[in-house]
Amino acid sequence: MVCCGIAVAGSALSFSSCASDFLEQKNTYQLSQGNFFSSDDAVSQAIIPLYSYVWYDFNDKFYYGMGDGRANNITAQYSDYIYPYTNFTETGLSTGLTEAWGALYSVVAQSNNSLNNIASFSTGAVSETARTQGIAEARFMRGLAYWYIASLWGCAIIYDNTQSLVDNYVVPANRQTDAMEFAIRDMEYAAVNLPASSPNTGRVNKYAAYAMLSRFYLSMAGLTTNGRYDGSNIATDRVRGTRNEYYLDMARKAAAKVINEGPYRLLDNYADLFAAATQNNNEESIFQLQFQAGATNGLAQSMTRFLAWSTQVNQGNSWGGSTYCSYDLWEEFKEYKDATLNTTVDDAIRRHYSVASYGESYPELSTDPEKPYVYGESESAGSQGANIKKYVIGTNAVNGIAVNNNSGVNTYMMRLAEVYLNYVEASMGNSDATTDATALSLFNALRTRAGVPTKNRVTFEDLRHEMRVETAFEGLYWYFLIRRAYYQQQEVVNYVNNQYRNASYYESSTHTYKLSDTYAAPGPSVAVATAANLTLPIADTDQTKNPMLKPGSDGTLQTVAYEFGEREVTDADLF
Repeated sequence: MVCCGIAVAGSALSFSSCASDFLEQKNTYQLSQGNFFSSDDAVSQAIIPLYSYVWYDFNDKFYYGMGDGRANNITAQYSDYIYPYTNFTETGLSTGLTEAWGALYSVVAQSNNSLNNIASFSTGAVSETARTQGIAEARFMRGLAYWYIASLWGCAIIYDNTQSLVDNYVVPANRQTDAMEFAIRDMEYAAVNLPASSPNTGRVNKYAAYAMLSRFYLSMAGLTTNGRYDGSNIATDRVRGTRNEYYLDMARKAAAKVINEGPYRLLDNYADLFAAATQNNNEESIFQLQFQAGATNGLAQSMTRFLAWSTQVNQGNSWGGSTYCSYDLWEEFKEYKDATLNTTVDDAIRRHYSVASYGESYPELSTDPEKPYVYGESESAGSQGANIKKYVIGTNAVNGIAVNNNSGVNTYMMRLAEVYLNYVEASMGNSDATTDATALSLFNALRTRAGVPTKNRVTFEDLRHEMRVETAFEGLYWYFLIRRAYYQQQEVVNYVNNQYRNASYYESSTHTYKLSDTYAAPGPSVAVATAANLTLPIADTDQTKNPMLKPGSDGTLQTVAYEFGEREVTDADLF
């Protein structure tokens, strides 16, 4: 097990995370809690590691490996932390499962430590406002981690005291709906207790919490039948075709609050979202993981080295030469057959800044203003497909911030474009299309920026396509698919089984991107997906440590209900 540490507030606080093993969370605060939490600033400083350090292992590979690889936005035939999940061949022994589970539970554990220490050890010199805000920030992070866990594994071990789990870790997992409810309650607390304006650049505010709630409510809409979740309204029919109208309405209200009241705006140029000078904490960003330029270990943006295809376009290690945009996603960018417009659309702007393909010019990657970097000409193109451009910002010589193993940019966890699309989805409700004026305005704002035709009616297929191309390689598309699978399961299973997964598609002699005439979906070594593939197995190592995580003879994990206390936040508090 590898543990890392970060010194905060002049080395007064050592914050450690053991992301490789969620059962070993003993390394928390190495300090006298009674002495440290003695001012508002100290409380604020104690929360800072929750913005980067505890998310490091999640960000390093799992952010895109699951969010995009599993969804077949990525083809990576040689990366064992991606291709088992792309190919639906993962087992409890697959690379990355233990790390992913452990990384998210490290966020939970250290969020618990933060909020419990603030509640228990803040002196009288700490204002009630600072105490409440610190606890709300910690609950924001914990809620987000539980949303990921519930979405990916379909269950969760819910706990709010880290030491209690360390002392007794052989406990049953809780139901998926309970984990989702726990995430929602945390985020609702954050929504009503965080300030309207971020206290510092990059810190979350109440509107960031409402933005996340627009996502969480859409998930819960598919998991429940009618009304607020009370433990008895769990939806068991995953092909019923309808969602809980209560949560659809809540998602729409949450998104509207962000759009109408929040401090965010769409950037005019899609390119600026992913440029070295304008990516970090721009006006469209709602929540980013806050990495530090020049830092090492847990404060470094290490993800870029796994996407960048060469040291000409990235500082130092660049291991993404065989990590490509999938053929399906390439086709959606390049030649999407738009049924409602009865035309083929080339999404050239978003494609250019998301995917590097032969002949595309990137002046921002070159040190010579007279000689831009041209993919496939400045150096050889990838041999199997088009490489990934998002998060690849060049060397230190061109941007001044990148160092080895740290590109210096933040990771998007939520931006305003997603909130726009969440509003559209919520407005669509249980129909397959909408002509709602506000939904159309938001949907078309994204398409106008991208330079593609606007629409006067949005179908679910339009929404799916827009979510995919707008947020490609931002770790989101798989979660969009699985929330659809909560009520349209067979449709989603059919969809993933008809993708060109694991397919090579570059023809070097002509510099074109196409499949061979004899190619048929899916690609080589891809298993046929079933409903079971919509969640991940728990790693064998964790099942060994906690036998209650082992599935029964029928392959089903036995989960138990979580006992909730009184609801802290009412609908009236939120809206």
